[in-house]
Amino acid sequence: MLLSENLTQAKEGQRISAKGYAIQTKDSNFESFSFTRHALGDYDVLIEIYYAGICHSDIHSARSEWHKGIYPMVPGHEIAGKVVAIGKKVSKFQIGDNAGVGCMVNSCGECESCKKSQEQFCENGKMVLTYDCKDCFHNNEPTYGGYSNNIVVSEKFAIKVPQNAPLEKVAPLLCAGITTYSPLKFSQVKKGDKVGVAGFGGLGMMAVKYAIKMGAEVSIFARNKKKEKEALAMGAKALYDSTSDIQERFNLIISTIPTAYNPMEYVNLLKYGGELAIVGLPPTNESVKTDMTRLIFNAGKKVYGSMIGGIKETQEMLDFSLQHQIYPEIEIIRANEIDKAYTNLTNGKAKFRYVIDMNTLES
Repeated sequence: MLLSENLTQAKEGQRISAKGYAIQTKDSNFESFSFTRHALGDYDVLIEIYYAGICHSDIHSARSEWHKGIYPMVPGHEIAGKVVAIGKKVSKFQIGDNAGVGCMVNSCGECESCKKSQEQFCENGKMVLTYDCKDCFHNNEPTYGGYSNNIVVSEKFAIKVPQNAPLEKVAPLLCAGITTYSPLKFSQVKKGDKVGVAGFGGLGMMAVKYAIKMGAEVSIFARNKKKEKEALAMGAKALYDSTSDIQERFNLIISTIPTAYNPMEYVNLLKYGGELAIVGLPPTNESVKTDMTRLIFNAGKKVYGSMIGGIKETQEMLDFSLQHQIYPEIEIIRANEIDKAYTNLTNGKAKFRYVIDMNTLES
């Protein structure tokens, strides 16, 4: 769909035509998919998508590993592009501004959590995910994500991006960035703290970069030592391929592991008062369990989950990232290479965060 036609649709209050890549069933491959988005509302912005990051949760969702997905599904919640149309009451953006969209596109805005900009915990159950979700604000129609050429979203859920920012690197920050930045802030990491990062994929790398910039001494736990040179070059103190025989103890360990593991191995490595933050989410059939008895014998330590971050904190994360030039290591791919990227991510062959160049969508 030509951009000029989208602008006409936005101006006339029509549904917005879109094109992207969708998966039709949990076992199928991605294919070109045409669909429509809801009309531009008074407080909405229409964003032309330039780049969309691929998150491991996209794979879990596409393959119905957490719950039965809504198909056809257009994944993608790491979105960066340009505002090309705005609703008549929009004040946050102007046409031509850069903008990003993360994991959420709406919430009730009225409950205590929403008022504290913790929209991901909307107490009225109206947090709307960017894809694979029923949009209760638009007749329960399914949401479609960023593997597409445009998105319509409330200005409250769009992130302001400076004009000189590298959009291909900004896109993954909208999930990988905030997911790891948020627990570091929650645990009030400061200079001299010892931080461990379990898992050294897309999320783990971001956790390492943020923790080092905050002044922490960082160690990494990975399945093997093939990335040890890279880890040390980033400023990590050490990379361990096992939790055995480690003498040091940590103020905080962030687990980004997306597969089954024993969290008590990391609880054992915490200092008294230390915290284990869990951000990686394995498939349901590989659910992580915690031994309550061993928790008692590890008294004075805390285990908590962290789920992305609110819109205010996401903007803070992006501003912090741009100020300190903290970006993910990325590999840009074409839109028709999504299946290959998923395979590489599943098999552990992906070295960098995949980012789709949406300009490569087939016309």
